[in-house]
Amino acid sequence: MSEQSVVPSGGAMTSRPTGATNVGTATVVSALSSSKGTTTINDVVVSKIAGIATNEVDGVHAMGSGAARAMGSLRERIPGSTTNQSRGVTVEVGETQAAIDLSIVAQYGVAIADLAEGIRRNVIASVERMTGLEVVEVNINVTDVHLPEDDVAPEQEQRVQ
Repeated sequence: MSEQSVVPSGGAMTSRPTGATNVGTATVVSALSSSKGTTTINDVVVSKIAGIATNEVDGVHAMGSGAARAMGSLRERIPGSTTNQSRGVTVEVGETQAAIDLSIVAQYGVAIADLAEGIRRNVIASVERMTGLEVVEVNINVTDVHLPEDDVAPEQEQRVQ
């Protein structure tokens, strides 16, 4: 197993196997580390999984702040471009744990507390199942509520009759 230098809060540098966590006097090795090597998961991977899991929950209209959604809709109109699954998602990934922050727009009429709980449950289950990381927190920021009349395009006057 490889060694990684770790600086605890006391400031003295120690060394422990990569992927190992000290619990009391025992060392716990995560599923991402073995005697044959380690697996590192980048932030973007966790972001995409969390974004997809969030969008799967009924009651989520969109993700991201107003500016991020506007830029995303422009980008998606470009031929050949893809949807940004991690828009509105910020993650912090460690060796064995991840923390996730989400920014969403809820659909009008949905109980926001129930929506948030459903999102947390789905995101935690998806990220932990797919990555083996322990999700320590999922913070949700509801930036807007989508109203049904927001989808109706205003009638345009005909320029020529």
